[in-house]
Amino acid sequence: MWRRAATAALALGAGAGAHAIATSEDPARTLKICRHLPPRLLRDSVAAATIAFDYQYSLWGLQPDSPAWLSAKHDAHLRSANRLQELCFRNGGIYIKLGQHIAQLEYVLPQEYVQTMRESMLKRCPVSSYEDVRGVFKKEIGELPETVFAEFDPVPIASASLAQVHAATTHDGKKVAVKVQHDHLLDTSVIDIATVDLVVNALNYIFPTFDYRWLVDEIRESAPKELDFLCEAQNSERCLVNFRKLSPHIANSIYTPKVYWNLSTSRILTMEYIDAKEVTDVKGIKDLGIRPVDVSNLVNKAFAEMIFKHGFVHCDPHAANMMIRPLPQDSKKWFGSKRPQLVLLDHGLYKELDHATRINYASLWKALVRADQNGIKEYSIKLGAGEDLHALFAGVLTMRPWERVIDPSFGHLVLDGNNTDHSEMQMYANLYFPQISELLRRLPNVILLMLKTNDCLRAVNHALVGGSTPESFEIIARASSEAVFEAKRMEKRFFLYRFIIWLEELLNELHLFGMKLWLHYQQPRRILAG
Repeated sequence: MWRRAATAALALGAGAGAHAIATSEDPARTLKICRHLPPRLLRDSVAAATIAFDYQYSLWGLQPDSPAWLSAKHDAHLRSANRLQELCFRNGGIYIKLGQHIAQLEYVLPQEYVQTMRESMLKRCPVSSYEDVRGVFKKEIGELPETVFAEFDPVPIASASLAQVHAATTHDGKKVAVKVQHDHLLDTSVIDIATVDLVVNALNYIFPTFDYRWLVDEIRESAPKELDFLCEAQNSERCLVNFRKLSPHIANSIYTPKVYWNLSTSRILTMEYIDAKEVTDVKGIKDLGIRPVDVSNLVNKAFAEMIFKHGFVHCDPHAANMMIRPLPQDSKKWFGSKRPQLVLLDHGLYKELDHATRINYASLWKALVRADQNGIKEYSIKLGAGEDLHALFAGVLTMRPWERVIDPSFGHLVLDGNNTDHSEMQMYANLYFPQISELLRRLPNVILLMLKTNDCLRAVNHALVGGSTPESFEIIARASSEAVFEAKRMEKRFFLYRFIIWLEELLNELHLFGMKLWLHYQQPRRILAG
């Protein structure tokens, strides 16, 4: 029976493939897709079946939540995470991007998956051969890289899931960074998304609590934009314009590399070469004369402005996509240290928040910082969490249990990054795993990406200062409340209404002043620790 089923499936697949090639407008590309599909689908199916069987077999007959069950579940998580990691590396492309998404979803996915992916996916990406790079240049520009540039280093200085970067020199002597898309990625990305979708849906059918179809939906939506480097270049320039127009007070402290449009296509992006330190290179940052706490505060300010005021957000701010250098032509110093400039890289994944979502999200964070229970509930519901899961949503956003979220003290949301905090959140994540899955299913994709962005920033802050600084929540409180009050002023212009808003702003400023006094009390210890 199984042999007949396999033969029928093979014949059906072959017939479908032949029909697709015969009727396609681009038979060569369709042939490539059909050639890549079977081995990828086979690897996916074997990995999914093995993972599903491992969980079923390992937990069979064990009492849920017993020590033996928890130990077996932990071991199954580790084995399955390693299998998924191997699958991502073997398939490459979109699968690496999927692994990177998983690596940033701390406390949303089991910790074993997050740690396994985090240790590998951001540092061990595939590298295309120089012949493949030359092939991409020939297709895109019609010339080879050694002709397009005066000098072109065939060894990449960095490699990522979708592309790799080479150092080069233009014919007029400018040093540039050239981002070249991995060959055949456009062909395989369609297959990858389809096969991942199939596997995730199959796992959801077997394990109803495993519902991560939202992750596939997000990759399906974002992948075409990330594969278009001209879209990335436009995002980069728009980001900088937003800071200059909407956040002039920190515009000089934010930078994106200049784009060389005449040397760029949808698969090749030529940018200004930036000499700077990775944002989590604490020793390198200190060697520049910059304090890590100042870097942490600048990163928090930049993303608070993007999220609450610009509504146009860089949603992949992991360590490799942010660099730090001293603020150019700056003679001022803070406490004897140089002021930092944040250089943002990889602008492929951006998300726009519509006005209502942006203001509701800002209102929610304003309520979180103020420990306003009614506000937290109201805006969590408006953002899609539902009345029954609003407390869980607040916990996922802040990484604090509900009793800490509603604690009125100024430092109630501060994460120290110690083992106690970490263990506590792991416990809550395991305890409420089904509810977290349901929450993620309810939330719109744009808010899911905000969660991912929060997780990326939390990881960066942990590397820089061992957790979240007290200043970070003063930064969030100010940016979110300014966005909320600006929106209120735009709604109605009646004198009485504007007077009420003015009173609200006055009370808010008093609260922020109280936070500042508390921060001044904390500051000496921070300086000594830094």
